[in-house]
Amino acid sequence: MTYIRTFLNIIALPLILLAIWFVSTLGETSFFVPTPQALVETFFETWTSERFVSDVFPSLGRLMIGIVLSILIGIGAGLLIGSFRWLRALLEPTLEFFRAIPPPVLIPVIMLLIGIGDEMKVSVIVLGAVWPILLNTIEGVRSMDEVLADTSRTYGMNKINSVRYLILPSAMPQIMAGIRQSLSIALILMVISEMFASTEGLGFAIVQFQRSFAIPEMWSGIVLLGLIGVILSFIFQLAERWILGWYHGLREIEQAA
Repeated sequence: MTYIRTFLNIIALPLILLAIWFVSTLGETSFFVPTPQALVETFFETWTSERFVSDVFPSLGRLMIGIVLSILIGIGAGLLIGSFRWLRALLEPTLEFFRAIPPPVLIPVIMLLIGIGDEMKVSVIVLGAVWPILLNTIEGVRSMDEVLADTSRTYGMNKINSVRYLILPSAMPQIMAGIRQSLSIALILMVISEMFASTEGLGFAIVQFQRSFAIPEMWSGIVLLGLIGVILSFIFQLAERWILGWYHGLREIEQAA
């Protein structure tokens, strides 16, 4: 019964929005806003053909590489910076400076430095998606219980075991929160990077549809991006429940008490 209620909660609002869209477009012949029926037909015609292989696969590949690199860099650098107060004080002004620069602004510079290939697009994704993970990791390490840290030192726990069994689990809830934020940023930057000097990808396809006035096809690409975002969110939730099973169990016990 719980799973049925959860499923209904998930689809309720989308169904309501679709119903409103359907009713509001009855009898309309607007060139810029297709009807739901027309959009569904165009969606399957456009993205079940060879375009799925030529545009969607490359975009998903770059997105996954960018997310994985962001996670590795963000957690690795965050653990290092968060563990040493002097290093955090030294790097904080520089980190704040680079964090304030919007990654799309750097696209022309990156194109000049490393070209217009996949390396540029992945770099743009990483430059934007790494910050939530990095900053949340630093804060997670800083907020670790000092009593636990002192206890680990008293018992002679080495640095590797301390990171593995104490620091990383303690910071993991905040790290996962940072990863959640970075997923949407990575998806946005994936599209933006493909709008510059690209010959394939979802961003390139959407721009080409817009320039050729293929409006239903353009909307179908936007819908596909939304679906990718939803799928990423569900995958992340499953991974989070598995990784933070102990944390959610502890919270449930605390709430029950």
